[in-house]
Amino acid sequence: MSRALQPDEELVELDAEAVRTWCARALDALGREREEIDAINVYPVADGDTGTNLYLTAEAACQAVEAVFAASAPDTAETVRAMAHGALLGARGNSGTILAQLLRGMAAVLAEGRDGDHLARALAEAAAAARQAVAHPVEGTVLTVAAAAAAGCAGGGTLLEVATRAHDGARTALEATPGQLAVLGRAGVVDAGGRGLVAVLGALVETVGGRTPDPAETATSGVRILGDVRAVPAAHALTCDGEAGPAYEVIYLLEAEDAAVELLRARLDALGDSLVVVGGDGLWNVHVHVDDAGAAVEAGVEAGRPHRIRITHFAADAAAAKPTGAGRAERAQRAVVAVVPGEGLAGLCAEAGATTVRSRPGEPPADDELLEAIRRAHAREVVLLPNDTELRQTAAAAAERARAEGIRVALIPTRAAVQGIAALAVHEPDRRFDEDVVAMTAAAGATRYAELAVAERRSFTSAGVCQAGDVLGLIEGDVAVIGKDLTETARTVLDRMLSAGGELVTLVVADDTPPGLAPDLEGHVRRGYLAVDTTTYHAGAGAPPLLIGVE
Repeated sequence: MSRALQPDEELVELDAEAVRTWCARALDALGREREEIDAINVYPVADGDTGTNLYLTAEAACQAVEAVFAASAPDTAETVRAMAHGALLGARGNSGTILAQLLRGMAAVLAEGRDGDHLARALAEAAAAARQAVAHPVEGTVLTVAAAAAAGCAGGGTLLEVATRAHDGARTALEATPGQLAVLGRAGVVDAGGRGLVAVLGALVETVGGRTPDPAETATSGVRILGDVRAVPAAHALTCDGEAGPAYEVIYLLEAEDAAVELLRARLDALGDSLVVVGGDGLWNVHVHVDDAGAAVEAGVEAGRPHRIRITHFAADAAAAKPTGAGRAERAQRAVVAVVPGEGLAGLCAEAGATTVRSRPGEPPADDELLEAIRRAHAREVVLLPNDTELRQTAAAAAERARAEGIRVALIPTRAAVQGIAALAVHEPDRRFDEDVVAMTAAAGATRYAELAVAERRSFTSAGVCQAGDVLGLIEGDVAVIGKDLTETARTVLDRMLSAGGELVTLVVADDTPPGLAPDLEGHVRRGYLAVDTTTYHAGAGAPPLLIGVE
């Protein structure tokens, strides 16, 4: 990151490190305000995801910037181009697509110069480019806020002067949006996309001025939610006028020539609404709401090569939500989805707040089943625990499909149920998402695991030849012990695992495990390892005879 500025010190030029810092601070700002921005999202479709889409778009921009810094020491031009290109590739929804075009418009000018005058020109170019990308611009939206930001700093000046005037102009324009767009006035809210842009500009002021804006200057306190958001009729299939709108949102990246894109705009405009096409130089991001999703994709195929196609069915999403009062059920901020063997573990994880997927012997869940569980969790952020090495690729595919639907998913590669239990034990939904994922990953990674199974046939293993009916002790997935008795084999496995140290032993026993096994192992640990605690859970039917975890 860029060096910390001293009090009252300001940047003279927007260098590469400053762009990197601005990108990171904008992401942080959108992360803080994401839930509130989602709550006031009523235009063009009341689908409650503007904050999430802006955040995911900014996240893609940050990842692109970090990638160029990891590869070299980029200059300002390379950094702003990476930021804009990353946003273009990762743009989500109507608002994210417009933000990507704003950044692209700025990049073209900032690549030529880094002072305040160039920043003012960049903001003007950004506002014009964004308006041009929207098929039917409407006042009272993020386009109005962007234009006001550009007008506010049109005279140029130092970096801090330009950034501050742009931020002030955007805030003033945002406060006026309910009077410009009837749906906002009826709902008593400001424009959600515009509010996100104010947050991004606030991060710019903080970057070039070396300070955090006063509370009175921030988007959250300076621009109020004017009424009760719960009164907004926010069904996914409603347009801003409260009437049934197109059933699908279609987004894709498109490789195509400029002339083909102009024809594509006309065709998509006739098919639906909320059309935004951004990009250039052969790569475009296309966003439209339509009733015929296939026709929208087919139009892209005729124009060039579409990929990363994402189709959201508004009506299906609305049906999945449980209505409460005048509106639909709010998504939870965060949820955990865990794959578990056995009914008992499913109940245990459910009590801890997780949505569970049963894994049956010989019947691992498919990615469709995992995706359905992620949807059923009904949260903006989901932590996915596959709890099986063999499920990693399946879980990754489900996570990618869920991300295409606008859900932020973190896949923690847990390899056994005991690692999932350890991760779930430290889960704190009130923490920031990244911090929660790191803590859960660390807990899972610090848990060594073992499993006892009964051999079905004679075979060769890493511990030698086993016969049908032998008890196999697998440590970290490899056969380490071959025995004849379940209890004796379990003791040997425990001793091997605890020889490397440990503070807590977790035993997970199935229904068909001899009832005396768990008490015997608890006593064995108590006698031989005085500083080690033991916890026992019952997995129920359908689980391996014994699972062991050592933390």
